[in-house]
Amino acid sequence: MARPAQHVGIKALEIYFPNQCVDQSDLELFQGVAPGKFTVGLGQTRMSFCDDREDIYSLALTTVSSLLRKYDLNPASIGRVEVGSESPLDKSKSCKSVLMQLFEPSGNSNIVGCDTFNACYGGTNALFNAVNWIESSSWDGRDAIVVAGDIALYNQPAARPTGGAGCVAMLIGPDAPLAIDPGLSGSFFKHTYDFYKADFKSEYPLVDGQYSIQCYTEAVDACYKHYNHRKVASTQIPATPPSPDEQSTALDFFDYMAFHAPTCKLVEKSYARLLYNDFVADPTNSRFSSVSAELRGLSFSESLKNKAVEKTFVALAKEKFLERVNPAITVPTLCGNMYTASVYGALIGLLDGVGNEKLQGKRIGVFSYGSGLASSLFSLTVRGNISNMLRNIDLQTRLSKRHVLSPEDFDKACRIREGAYQKNNYTPVADTTKLLPGTYYLSYVDDMFRRTYQVK
Repeated sequence: MARPAQHVGIKALEIYFPNQCVDQSDLELFQGVAPGKFTVGLGQTRMSFCDDREDIYSLALTTVSSLLRKYDLNPASIGRVEVGSESPLDKSKSCKSVLMQLFEPSGNSNIVGCDTFNACYGGTNALFNAVNWIESSSWDGRDAIVVAGDIALYNQPAARPTGGAGCVAMLIGPDAPLAIDPGLSGSFFKHTYDFYKADFKSEYPLVDGQYSIQCYTEAVDACYKHYNHRKVASTQIPATPPSPDEQSTALDFFDYMAFHAPTCKLVEKSYARLLYNDFVADPTNSRFSSVSAELRGLSFSESLKNKAVEKTFVALAKEKFLERVNPAITVPTLCGNMYTASVYGALIGLLDGVGNEKLQGKRIGVFSYGSGLASSLFSLTVRGNISNMLRNIDLQTRLSKRHVLSPEDFDKACRIREGAYQKNNYTPVADTTKLLPGTYYLSYVDDMFRRTYQVK
């Protein structure tokens, strides 16, 4: 019997984003909107996108095959694979089953796990399932792979700047350098229709934008509250000693944070919202001495709509946001919203931006949100060297070498995807020359909708 697992968490990471993107400032000109509407108002710089050559199967195949290759992993050492995605191609067959072809040459078919979905939250649910499996009596001593990936695309041109595409694969196991803090999490689930995909004839979601932001903010509040309750009750961490800094608040428990990022501007506001929660819990803290009297004693519903609350706490949180969170918006601002992969792309950007030495012993808070809604705040502690991860990912090089295409090219790719959606007897028409070596791409969909892929 395998020994009880300790320090379960992330042992290796890989990210994939399409090798083509569009500049958001060019999109502003193309759509005839005011300069800065997307780049400043949303905090978005570039956006990855796909044509009809890439889909969730190809993204997952590319990412997992790269993870196995870069870290020289024995496929037989994997006992669980689970995929979180909201970009399904089949209402029955899972993306995980497609990934099994990567393990066939090793003869490993004894791999548990399947797909899990709830908008952008599926990857987190898959991660929790993998961690729980390893910590359970069902564990057979092998590692798990968690995959989170999506293609985010919208019908309305005004919403298209909030799209994106990408995939993250995580190797999960014991004695991990990025260890999930046991027992420290807070979750919030609720029945909402803020964003959903009920029209099976279309790739596009149905979105109530303002309501979705309200739901996200409500989830931030609730998850933070529940996390703090678990932290107080936890026997896994020592009692927090009195801080020598009289302005310290509960938010300082996290050395860094990564958020699900529909837009980077929402991330900045959400970190400020956590500080507002600290203010509500301890309004006499000297850190909040500048908060005006009219902002004290607001109800929850009033605080959600009060722009003065938002502005005040964005300003109060600014310095620590730049230090603790800003590195985590690198991937979201340069790739866009990758749905399930968004928060894990943010985590990769944070690790890359801060670096191995500075991160040792630090705690990272991770907020995951999926519309409909499902959300969790959890944390991990850096307890080992991650230099090899950062070298293998080589994030900045890969981001800088992408092909930056025109808005016209992006618009054409959107129309190509529309024409290809749910088609059989279909041969993709998009060019493959921009794909990097090792990239899986769709080559044909036969009359029974069976999909065939090739590798560049």
